Amino acid sequence: MYARLFAPLLMLALAAHPSAAAQGDAAFSGGSRWGANYFPNVPLTTHEGKKVRFFDDVIEGKVVMINFIYTSCPDSCPMETGRMLEIQGILGDRVGQDIFMYSISIDPETDTPEVLARYAERYQAGPGWTFLTGKEEHITLLRKKLGLYIDEIQGEDSNDHNLSLIIGNQASGIWKRLSPFENPYILAGFVGDWLHNWKKPRSEDRSYAEAPELRNIGKGEALFRRNCSGCHTIGPGDGLYRAGPNLLGVTDKRDPQWLDRWLAAPDKMLEAKDPVALELFEAYNGVQMPNIRLSELERRNVIEYLATESRRVELTFKIEAIEPPQQEDGATCCQKQANTVLSSEPEEDPAAPGAGADGPLSRFSIGSWVSVGAGFLLGLFTLVLRLRAVLWE
Repeated sequence: MYARLFAPLLMLALAAHPSAAAQGDAAFSGGSRWGANYFPNVPLTTHEGKKVRFFDDVIEGKVVMINFIYTSCPDSCPMETGRMLEIQGILGDRVGQDIFMYSISIDPETDTPEVLARYAERYQAGPGWTFLTGKEEHITLLRKKLGLYIDEIQGEDSNDHNLSLIIGNQASGIWKRLSPFENPYILAGFVGDWLHNWKKPRSEDRSYAEAPELRNIGKGEALFRRNCSGCHTIGPGDGLYRAGPNLLGVTDKRDPQWLDRWLAAPDKMLEAKDPVALELFEAYNGVQMPNIRLSELERRNVIEYLATESRRVELTFKIEAIEPPQQEDGATCCQKQANTVLSSEPEEDPAAPGAGADGPLSRFSIGSWVSVGAGFLLGLFTLVLRLRAVLWE
């Protein structure tokens, strides 16, 4: 347990560069442990063109989520950004109030504030989610300090990078590295609850008795959840905004061979100016489908899942359209029906089915009179017994 708690601090300590920590420049030094003494106060520029300092303006006293991307990335960055978009949707208005999200470019030469602004617009970045750029040496220093720099994969022209997210509460000194391929609700829980020491009031949780039975998840669904769900849903989904198209029925709408080629190399199809690929690129605000390098078997599994899940969702729609909502047992006395008449003396409709002399309503009236008579006799008998008891006293 203690190892888990202190692992992020150990990670940050190992990531520290001795020469950077020893700098005497006031812009790179400051207060206490995990404060300005540790985090470099390098200058950065937001996608809105605002000049900021990393420690003073970006993280000091805040709960933050940080990742590193570059806008021309053909594979992992769109998935990372799509996951950030999901988390933004889950956290809602808290982003920009007590939680702040930052995406920092590792390709500052290309990713000017104007380029980042267009990228932020594609992914519907709202207040509290800021894209940042700056000098390459400053950004490299930040990656090292945050434990997100891997020397082995960094060549002179390489934009390979650590895909992890770093989350932290600068005031409390708690930091953690997470995978962007984790369930978005778990990631949002870490930022929204764990880093705030569970201070926010919890919503009324439903009983575990109401939880649905978990089904087995196949390989195709596992791949979809990890790699695709940040930008796509199948059917109505969870109500969160997605940057990509809804894939309900996609296996019926698209040629199977085209779909396989699209999953194999979407970047190559865009370069080749495939008409359908270009149409999708334009329709979805220039958001590029990432090449996640699926094998032939993985592509087959994903396509099979898209087909079976689409059929399941469509069947659910049909059942819900045919079958009216079922009342829960014991609630019938309190439910207002569509034909309920809220009146002490309901009107009679002589043309109503069963209202004639030989109908069920007529027979019900005779039975009612018998019940009233029996009730009157029982009440009279009870009254006599009570009077007798009083007289004997």
